[in-house]
Amino acid sequence: MKKWVWLVVIVAALFTGYAVAYAIRPAVPTVKGYAEGREILFQHTEVSDPKVAELLTEMMRSPVLVVPALAQAPEPLLSTVYVFKNGVRGEGPFKFQPDVFDNPPGAPGYRPLRAVHLVTWKNERAARLLKSAAEVKEAEAKGEVSIERPGVVANMPLVTWPGGRR
Repeated sequence: MKKWVWLVVIVAALFTGYAVAYAIRPAVPTVKGYAEGREILFQHTEVSDPKVAELLTEMMRSPVLVVPALAQAPEPLLSTVYVFKNGVRGEGPFKFQPDVFDNPPGAPGYRPLRAVHLVTWKNERAARLLKSAAEVKEAEAKGEVSIERPGVVANMPLVTWPGGRR
């Protein structure tokens, strides 16, 4: 009888260890970003462009799938993500500041599908950390940054956001 008890304890310990390992490193890794001035976590799951998928797969050390049809999503199904090509060094895909999201969950325009907008500082020495879509738009209006819209769409569900989490 004691052998069965030990077997159950060992099996339970193995499952618990697996659950802890999964919680520490989830199947789809999370990435730091910003929304509404606050730090958030999100995931890269699919993207419409093969080169972007390759870049993100390398960055995440986890596969980001290519789904070309995402680029055909109509505008009402998209929110925006701002990705920085230069400026403040950081953890973004180009080794600059983390991505900035508009419309987190709870906002009227929330969508997990994101139109990628590439942000370039015109004077890199004047670059500063931007943490909200409003700050990015203000920097664009002041002529501090230019924003390119390459037509890439990514599925980027938020895991945490201002006022919530999954």
